[in-house]
Amino acid sequence: MTKLRLAIIGAGPAGIYAADLVRKAERSFDVSIDLFERLPAPYGLVRYGVAPDHPRIKGIISALREVLDRGDIRFFGNVEYGVDITLDDLKHHYNAVIFATGSTRDASLDIPGIDLPGSYGAADFVSWYDGHPDVPREWPLEAKEVAVIGNGNVALDVARILAKHPDDLLPTEIPDNVYDGLKASPVTDVHVFGRRGPAQVKFTPLELRELGEIRDVDMIVHDEDFDYDEASKNAIATNKQVLVIDRVLQQWRKREVGKASRRLHLHWYAKPLEIVGNGRVEAFRWERTEPDGEGGVRGTGEIREVPVQAVYRAVGYFGSPLPEVPFDERRGVIPNREGQVLDDADEPVNGVYATGWIKRGPVGLIGHTKSDAMETLGHVLSDQANWWTPEDPAEESVPALLEARGVPYTTIDGWHRLDAHELSLGEAVGRTRIKVVPRDDMTRISRAS
Repeated sequence: MTKLRLAIIGAGPAGIYAADLVRKAERSFDVSIDLFERLPAPYGLVRYGVAPDHPRIKGIISALREVLDRGDIRFFGNVEYGVDITLDDLKHHYNAVIFATGSTRDASLDIPGIDLPGSYGAADFVSWYDGHPDVPREWPLEAKEVAVIGNGNVALDVARILAKHPDDLLPTEIPDNVYDGLKASPVTDVHVFGRRGPAQVKFTPLELRELGEIRDVDMIVHDEDFDYDEASKNAIATNKQVLVIDRVLQQWRKREVGKASRRLHLHWYAKPLEIVGNGRVEAFRWERTEPDGEGGVRGTGEIREVPVQAVYRAVGYFGSPLPEVPFDERRGVIPNREGQVLDDADEPVNGVYATGWIKRGPVGLIGHTKSDAMETLGHVLSDQANWWTPEDPAEESVPALLEARGVPYTTIDGWHRLDAHELSLGEAVGRTRIKVVPRDDMTRISRAS
């Protein structure tokens, strides 16, 4: 029977779902799958990109864990592609590779002042408050007034974490250093800016509702933003999600404000113009826009400014290039056709595939990730003529290679040890979990016999 030795780079939802779907696919050949992850723990953005006060979303980890715990997919954590293992290594040991490395960088925002001290990318801040081992342990939370640019779920997550009282995060898995940092924050006002109107937002009703449930925080909306044009009225009338969002916002318009110690301001029809400051962030300047009658906006020429001491841009994620793999610098993805990686001449690269955000860009939810993986796998499984012919496909050859190179890789058993350790840290103080943040500690606990 033909055997498929498959490597998958990235152990977030995209990589794990791809591995699971290969296992479940009807096929006439045997499959052996190795999953490589540069972090010591699996689950990618579900562990390191979802706010700690989102336990319902983090529930997806249960489904991912079931896949890895079956024992028919090997996990190699703390192994970085391009450093610890190369494309030549993969060709030597596998028939094909699927890259599922996601999009973890902040998309750029090209306005004056974006590089001033006090101007940050939301992705970096999310990594900090989620205890990512590769970011600094401390974050400069010195601003009383903050601007968040963006109207998606990440923008609302950032705004909520900044505005929320840290003690209300204690029941979550927030790392101790993050709690201490937020506890010392002097923040009183967080301003969220969207380029278009309330009927064109990218966040979900769930995110919006959670924002309005924060204790001791006034939600400030402005009547001028609710003079809807026909396109907005039609969106509310025909799209249930937009209808629910509008209902929530209309309720907020009726709320009494002025008694809370913190305020969260939502601004729409605001085109970012400049981050103002002499040596560091001092204000955010924008142009008031208006509906153009076609679902978009146009500038009005009216310039506004609000004093802030920090700005977070949450305008999207962007992929990172990988050694020896084609990359589209403009879109931040691996160029591909239905998951088949393409070279500069738009020809398929034998044995190389992509799935998830590194394939399609940072759009879509978990359901999209599954259908996306199915599309890619359709080509992997039917593409035997273009598979690599590995010289050493023996399964034991890969751990031997990593050990020979001194790579302190982790396994699924090691993740179970780290998971149990984090849960025990939380249990000792009446919390769900306390994350271990330093990479060396994660690796040491995972590899302890």
